[in-house]
Amino acid sequence: MPGTSSSVAPRILIYILRYDLRISDNPIFHDLSRLTKPPFAYKSSTSKWTQTDRSDAPALAEALGVTHLLPLYIFPADQVEISGFLSPSSSSTAQLPKSPYPEAKSRIGKFWRTGPHRATFIAESVWALKQELEALGCGTSVVIRVGAIKDIVENIVSWFAGEVDDDGEIVGVWMTSVEGTEEKKDERDVRQIAKKRGFEFKAWMDEKYFVDDRDLPFSNISDLPNVYTTYRKSLEPLYDRPRRVLRTPTRLPPLPLFIPPQPMPFSIPSALDDLKSALLTPLNADPSFGLPVPPRWPQGTESAHPFTGGERAANARLKSLISSGAMSRYKDTRNGMLGTDFSTKLSAYLAFGCLTARQVHWALVDFESGSGRDGIDAMGFGKGENEGTKAVRFELLWRDYMRLCARKFGPRLFHVDGFRGAATESPQRKRWKYLDRSSGMGDDPIKTREIFIRFLSGTTGMGLIDASQRELFLTGYTSNRARQNVASFLAAHLGIDWRLGAEWYESMLIDYDAANNWGNWQYVAGVGNDPRQGRVFNPVKQALEYDPNGHYIRAWVGELRGVNLRGEKDGEVDQEKLMGVFQAWRMKETEKEQLGIRSLDWVEWPLIRIPFSISRARGADGGGGSKRGRGRGGYRGRGKGRGSRRSGDGDQTGRMAGGNELNSGDA
Repeated sequence: MPGTSSSVAPRILIYILRYDLRISDNPIFHDLSRLTKPPFAYKSSTSKWTQTDRSDAPALAEALGVTHLLPLYIFPADQVEISGFLSPSSSSTAQLPKSPYPEAKSRIGKFWRTGPHRATFIAESVWALKQELEALGCGTSVVIRVGAIKDIVENIVSWFAGEVDDDGEIVGVWMTSVEGTEEKKDERDVRQIAKKRGFEFKAWMDEKYFVDDRDLPFSNISDLPNVYTTYRKSLEPLYDRPRRVLRTPTRLPPLPLFIPPQPMPFSIPSALDDLKSALLTPLNADPSFGLPVPPRWPQGTESAHPFTGGERAANARLKSLISSGAMSRYKDTRNGMLGTDFSTKLSAYLAFGCLTARQVHWALVDFESGSGRDGIDAMGFGKGENEGTKAVRFELLWRDYMRLCARKFGPRLFHVDGFRGAATESPQRKRWKYLDRSSGMGDDPIKTREIFIRFLSGTTGMGLIDASQRELFLTGYTSNRARQNVASFLAAHLGIDWRLGAEWYESMLIDYDAANNWGNWQYVAGVGNDPRQGRVFNPVKQALEYDPNGHYIRAWVGELRGVNLRGEKDGEVDQEKLMGVFQAWRMKETEKEQLGIRSLDWVEWPLIRIPFSISRARGADGGGGSKRGRGRGGYRGRGKGRGSRRSGDGDQTGRMAGGNELNSGDA
């Protein structure tokens, strides 16, 4: 939707959108809105809205003389596979041209960087923002492009520089600063283009987090504590920490009258379904993603994350959580595994900036104070902060912390030795099994790959792990509790390079966030900023505590649905039969035969065997007890050798892959 013409040559500002896919509480849109209407005025000093004359957000656009705005979303070729956007050349329609960019695959595991679940969610979020901007009726929209960010910016700037003067000139490029090595490189590249071309560049502070960077108790990132608890205590009480949200613009500068086309050999679809199709086409060329036997959707099982992307969907989800009272129950339900409301499912919206943490906070304040319209009949309305809403804020702060760790440690976020290798002078290096070479521990990389493929496929023989891996593959989501167990299983029980797990999560998760995903994998793998190293999750004990009736495991591991768990008393679960759900090798041979699973590798040759005793588990709190079970490596690969590994009861209060969804893992 092009903007209207003007007698004055357009002075165009490019706003590169990345992880800020929203209109509301958006500093850049907020500042630009001041070009089109007078400042708002609010009388109440207690309003949750920030006054528009805030001294920390000068109207930079006014100084630049901006008349037109080009909101630009680029699907980056290094993170998202864009070969599905290739367009036939005019000389031949029989064959598509070759992409000028390499495939967007991970460095170690060679997985797609962005899998189908997140690709779909991003497309929905971008398109939703496009529609929201167009609905303002002021001639603005989102222009979608694919390629390297520097290439697209250079193309647009060159196009305007080469056209007649009346078509306009680029006077600036703005973008929100993002922690991450690739994102920082993009910022440097665009800054260099701006410097070379002589226009303004600004990287705005990312304000979608809980505590504003300007309010941190330190000015140098090197002073960030390496222990989360120390960081958290320096900011408590959390209730008073977030800044006010910004008023949603009702008008913005229009698009330029003329917009450069997408550079060849790509073309941009004009409908959401076609956009999704372009993103998914290369991914769907191998829907098994290299797995010999990929998971299949169990009949009757529903996704715990059926939500679509976009700002409007994010606000609807937040409203639903408050209206239902789920926020007040959050502390009690956050370790759940089945259903939509045991956790917030806000993590993907937070990761892509469809929603900000401070918007969550102020919505909770309205609920807690009784001043809001949502949740009037819900438990806790108007009764102040409760254990549930307090826990939500706690998780939002963890998400902040992982982002700051990424800033502090930089590329160490992706290093096999993790943050710990940078934080200590003489770190005791952990030794890992790799897919391409032996680690020197007598391991065979071919055997390691076989084991890893079974781990990805959800055929390890460990019920909780297999259920989580199948759910992740099929839905793009799995719970915080499951994520922690999966990470511990790969790193501690199997001893395989933890980065492979982080890359798989990057590919599969809807709510992937680089800092939270990689930082939390480090945490569980024992190379991050966990002050207590060496803790290991016992997935049998964890299943007994968090899936005591085996509902979650049997929902996703359909082969185990026929297990009869009825005990002698009505309504009682037979604990020994339950152990067969947790580890199928423990079933009686007759039961395996009846279920038709006797010949399956994951039943007969599990990767790990944990001889877990029910009586020993009584009274355990699942929180890092000192007792240790002995896990025996049961994988023989049809007659291959056996190994052994320790299997402990350890647990932790950390979060996985974003932790709870709120920090982009599962709230």
